[in-house]
Amino acid sequence: MSEFLVSGPHSVPVYKGKVGRIVRVEEGNEFFASHPSLKGKNGCYIFAMRSGGGITPMYVGKATKTFGQECFTSHKLGKCNEILADYSRGSLVIFLFESPTGKKAPIYQIDLLENFLIQSALSVNGQLLNIKKTKQEKWSIRGLIRSSGGKPTKAAKSAKSMLGL
Repeated sequence: MSEFLVSGPHSVPVYKGKVGRIVRVEEGNEFFASHPSLKGKNGCYIFAMRSGGGITPMYVGKATKTFGQECFTSHKLGKCNEILADYSRGSLVIFLFESPTGKKAPIYQIDLLENFLIQSALSVNGQLLNIKKTKQEKWSIRGLIRSSGGKPTKAAKSAKSMLGL
């Protein structure tokens, strides 16, 4: 079993133009120059927007090779720039769910983690930019998971605590 470590939120550097902000390869390089210990690790990551006192997940990705090789590829830069285009204010941040020190997590475990993170992010942001693995289940448990709202019952609170949700 792999135990992933979470780091973040880390601010993603942006290029500030006259009328907008973007992330380029240079900013990706700047990020890993500021966080060299993260560059060679693998796992999953979430690009999110910090705005108005909260953080909204926007895109979940996986790095089966290394974060340095996969977080700021042209496809991911496009996602970052799409996020920035939708927010006139706020900061782009990244959370990294990294393999333990000195180890590479198996690809199948990274894939399972990515599935979990996508489903978790979808539950709080239905506008997640991911295309794959976004089919949500058609069931819920009131007060526990994918619930339509309302105050959870005492039993639901106890079950939530028991299951560590």
